[in-house]
Amino acid sequence: MPWLDVSATEPCPCGRLDARGRPLPYTGCCQPWHAGQPAPDAEALMRSRYSAFVREDAAYLLSTWHASTRPAAIDFEPGQRWLGLAVRQHRVVDGTHAEVEFVARSRLGGRGHRLHERSRFVREDGRWHYVDGDLFP
Repeated sequence: MPWLDVSATEPCPCGRLDARGRPLPYTGCCQPWHAGQPAPDAEALMRSRYSAFVREDAAYLLSTWHASTRPAAIDFEPGQRWLGLAVRQHRVVDGTHAEVEFVARSRLGGRGHRLHERSRFVREDGRWHYVDGDLFP
């Protein structure tokens, strides 16, 4: 698994930047959520899920997927390389519902791919969970 041993200075896969426009290190970004702390909002959860895809961390992805839509397992594409994430919008619907629109880029077998989705999240028992999303063409 390529990102399991990320150093303290390695940029977080999600691409979040600090106030000066510098990449945040993994340990100061998504790592606390991967270690079990609840993400503070839907955008942080979505970013941490992207980082979990990069790291091929199926356990985290399944644990943050709402039980009503969670698959039995996650299969990763062998050889898929994630290239970057752009969050387009984070919309708070109410205290327990939010949406995040994002574009995730990857490369597989020499071909570039783009995943553009508006994801829906729900907060239950103090934790955000991915429910589902609508794909853009």
